[in-house]
Amino acid sequence: MASIEDRVAYADRVAGVWATRYRIAPITGRIAGYLYVCEPGPPTIDELATTLQASRTAIVNGVQALESRGLVRRTRAAGERADRIAIVFDEARGFDAAPYREAAVIAEEGLALLASESVEQRALLERTASLNAFLAERLPVLLDEWRRAEARR
Repeated sequence: MASIEDRVAYADRVAGVWATRYRIAPITGRIAGYLYVCEPGPPTIDELATTLQASRTAIVNGVQALESRGLVRRTRAAGERADRIAIVFDEARGFDAAPYREAAVIAEEGLALLASESVEQRALLERTASLNAFLAERLPVLLDEWRRAEARR
């Protein structure tokens, strides 16, 4: 059984990755990391503040940031006075092809502007359009492949 110290250390590692990769406040990453491994769960705002040794305000702000991204949900059982915070798993998160399609279209529009320009001038936009079109095509396929692999487990 993992100790609370081990769980908080894990939350700190998640915070470091999320702060670097997603440019979010470290406390927001700590909250998410802890929610993945907390036991028992889901905790209240006050329980998170105590465990993570952070102010209630910092926890509320972090939870709101995670909520706005659809990464956590609040629940409240009948008779409870405090919300409980739970991490949400959305298997399709990160596999939305729409932003990549949009980026490919925008890059193609830029290429149309540069139709008579040099190859060197067009190269960056060509690669950008190509990569984004590729990702828009492949992400839904990858998600389906993962779903099939999960179904076999």
